[in-house]
Amino acid sequence: MKSFGAVVALRSGTITLEQGSIHALIGENGAGKSTLVKIIAGLYRRDAGTIRLRGEEVDFHSTAQSKAAGIAVIYQEPTLFPDLSVTENIFMGRQPVNRIGRIDRKAMRAEAQEIFARLGVSIDPDRITDGLSIADQQIIEIAKAISLDARVLIMDEPTAALSGVEVERLFAVARSLRDEGRALMFISHRFDEVFALCDTVTVMRDGSYIATEPIAETSVDELVRQMVGRDVAELFPKLPAEIGDDVLVVNGLTRPGVFHDISFTVRAGEIVGLAGLVGAGRSEVARAIFGVDPYSSGSVRVAGTALPKGNPNAAMTRGLALVPEDRRKQGLVLDESVSRNITLAIRSTLTKGGLLTDRAQNTAAALWASRLEVKTAALDAETGTLSGGNQQKVVLGKWLATEPRVLIVDEPTRGIDVGTKSEVHRLLSELAQQGIAILMISSELPEVLGMADRVLVMREGALTGEFPRSEATPEAVMFAATADKEDAK
Repeated sequence: MKSFGAVVALRSGTITLEQGSIHALIGENGAGKSTLVKIIAGLYRRDAGTIRLRGEEVDFHSTAQSKAAGIAVIYQEPTLFPDLSVTENIFMGRQPVNRIGRIDRKAMRAEAQEIFARLGVSIDPDRITDGLSIADQQIIEIAKAISLDARVLIMDEPTAALSGVEVERLFAVARSLRDEGRALMFISHRFDEVFALCDTVTVMRDGSYIATEPIAETSVDELVRQMVGRDVAELFPKLPAEIGDDVLVVNGLTRPGVFHDISFTVRAGEIVGLAGLVGAGRSEVARAIFGVDPYSSGSVRVAGTALPKGNPNAAMTRGLALVPEDRRKQGLVLDESVSRNITLAIRSTLTKGGLLTDRAQNTAAALWASRLEVKTAALDAETGTLSGGNQQKVVLGKWLATEPRVLIVDEPTRGIDVGTKSEVHRLLSELAQQGIAILMISSELPEVLGMADRVLVMREGALTGEFPRSEATPEAVMFAATADKEDAK
């Protein structure tokens, strides 16, 4: 159990990790998963309950004690020293010394190579860490844990920023660690990964333990029901909407080396899904349309009016809104209040006599916080303290407050739980019913197929396919996203 003042973050965190097994921990944002992990990692002290490690009760007062006991946490975004080499990061603070008391760099490098060989990955131990992919940085964190002989590894949303190939490599590493007899905890919102990798799954809800099942004896439907406390028969609630005239018209948009000759339309009341593999250029096109990134040729029109290049203010004035992929870095000011974040794009309309009052901001923000059911203790709470799903709602609220004609949403449900995903999907459907034109970029194929009236596919900076909802099958979309241009003809 763990409380923060009057707020109970964890009521009954219960999980048993076994040697030679990968155990999934799932639940909605706010279910208590992160609090449980931080207690195990020694970052928080528990208020009640027990932790047993190899049969003996332990009570960690610090992260150092947890690490010394053989527990390692691999986070979604590793924190390595960018100016040091891979080897130096692995052995930071505990470098071996030779007989004359100097750091034994040869021994360090040899051990790093041996660990990478065991994991079946190829990473240069002498390379400077700066510039390495998130996937490689996570492998380095795992190598660090192995060098400390960690017997328990906790992987917290490790695949959120990885490509398909990188995910498969990480899974291969996880399986090799399991086969060595280590115990792994895998936290993820992605059911396909949970069923592909894990042996057992534990579900939490509202800070409490719900159930533990062998993966082979459960199903996605059952896990969803346990997570949200109700049956979610329709994860993609697509509501009927009347499709109107063209609102967003993109013609011949080109940025050499990034995307080429991008042309499409989005009509009032229509949800157009933009699919493709990571790196296909989808986000770059969205940012160029909104005016954040440059483009060399082509045009963008909203409701018949041409938008100037590189001018987000003009885009906003004409009714364009962009919910970016990275909500934490590009969509929110995390140390500002919920109220200020929601009203960030409409502050000029709230001023009277050149003054902007807290009352005016709170009144405007309360409307959208209520409509979107943002779960927060107060409107003046820091946005960074909210769960990922509620942060996404705040970003949506910020842009919906501008009353847009066109809403571009880039990865609208990345990193949020299944219950909140369903809420976001329903919101997008309701907005389309109201006549808003929506361009939705998503790397989750079920989301694209479940929500889009029409699907556009990009590959290597070019549009390679367009499918009406009735013809947008997984096979057709994936072929357009992966096939060579000659094969696609």
